[in-house]
Amino acid sequence: MKLKKKQHIKLWLALLIAVIFWTVGSGFYRNLLANGAETYKGLKLFSDVIGLVENNYVDPVDSKELIEKAIQGMVHSLDPHSSLLSPDDFKELQIDTQGEFTGIGVSITMKDGFVTVISPIEGTPAYSAGIKAGDKIIKVNGKATRDLRQAVKMIRGPKGTEVLVTIAREDVKKPIDFKIIRDIIPVESVKATVIKPGYGYVWITNFRENTTDDIASELGKLESGKMPLKGLILDLRDNPGGLLSQAIEVSDLFIEKGTILSIKGRKEKNTQIYKATPNKVKRNYPIVLLINGGSASASEIVAGALQDDKRALILGTTSFGKGSVQSVEKLRDGYGLKLTIARYYTPSGRSIQAKGIVPDIIVKRRFIDKEDMEDIGEGLIKEKDLQNHLEAVPEKDQDKKRKGGEKEKKHNKQNIEKTKFIYGQLKPEQLLTDNQVTRALDILLSYEIFKDVQK
Repeated sequence: MKLKKKQHIKLWLALLIAVIFWTVGSGFYRNLLANGAETYKGLKLFSDVIGLVENNYVDPVDSKELIEKAIQGMVHSLDPHSSLLSPDDFKELQIDTQGEFTGIGVSITMKDGFVTVISPIEGTPAYSAGIKAGDKIIKVNGKATRDLRQAVKMIRGPKGTEVLVTIAREDVKKPIDFKIIRDIIPVESVKATVIKPGYGYVWITNFRENTTDDIASELGKLESGKMPLKGLILDLRDNPGGLLSQAIEVSDLFIEKGTILSIKGRKEKNTQIYKATPNKVKRNYPIVLLINGGSASASEIVAGALQDDKRALILGTTSFGKGSVQSVEKLRDGYGLKLTIARYYTPSGRSIQAKGIVPDIIVKRRFIDKEDMEDIGEGLIKEKDLQNHLEAVPEKDQDKKRKGGEKEKKHNKQNIEKTKFIYGQLKPEQLLTDNQVTRALDILLSYEIFKDVQK
């Protein structure tokens, strides 16, 4: 009887795994039929292991959790950007790419071990309540905040509900409690300012659903100012990417014709060429585009397109090097699957996978503080450092077990935090303490002077 029960459990698990793989896509099911005995043996081995762990492991185990981790391990073994998304992660991903969320309206990060406010968003409940940049959020509704993800989850909630945020503020001895009513918060991915009369600065933090509309709106303001726009600084530093469609549309704002991007996948439906379309507004002014090791994915698409089209001069340091495209499939029970489906190529046919965009002018970043300059080493982990990263092109006999990842993480957190605080308010005088921004402005000013010299 006991043997039959074990067999029953194993059969049930094998069927469950098969159903999960079926959910991932019918392509796996076709492979299952094609590979036949080998695939069945693999599934049987998996169910045997699950059964042994369930019955013999020193502590009780949750079968659902074991299977979830097994799927996560399987998908992660393909490349660093493919993953199984838990219901919570799937919701967060959807929020990240949309134009709004419900909360109090603060940009936060981890700084010195504390959840710290980068800046309150103007016009939001947090801004009205008096929360300031640099405030440390130590509790939410009386519960201590341990990490960024937990803090975000605690702060967000239905519109109209109250949340108690306890902060520690420099030069204030006791913690301060703020009772704040949650509201719908617009997500800004674009900020802009006039850095000098006739010269604009646009900062894109990531690529969301409304990014193209936002940047078009900001460009319209800059272009319709008292002085004609003579040059633009487009800042994509530390931009981790986002929606492919937005990267293409943003590139199209500055390119009149030709290829913007081509993607090539194993499936024909995942192979496509994206072309530029003529713009109603002709933007003929020069552009200096800033990138660094934190510029990845969609931001690299824009940088590569504008560089190949000779539409912008790229300044900074080599980008991250993520030249692959992921799709997100909705699974049952709120789960999602993020899966790499293609590599992408710049207009000239370059693959930047594990290579990155190399700037036309390499300038390392420093902050200018009156008499002295503070060096900011790149030290950022790149795509090529990630375990199981894809190569620029597939190779049949390539060893996929690559080392790297954890030991390569030399990310200079202190300097990045300083950068975020400087750009929280986006003031021209603060921007000009950044040597890469000042170098970009000098180039644009020089271009205008040389035009007059040639005339």
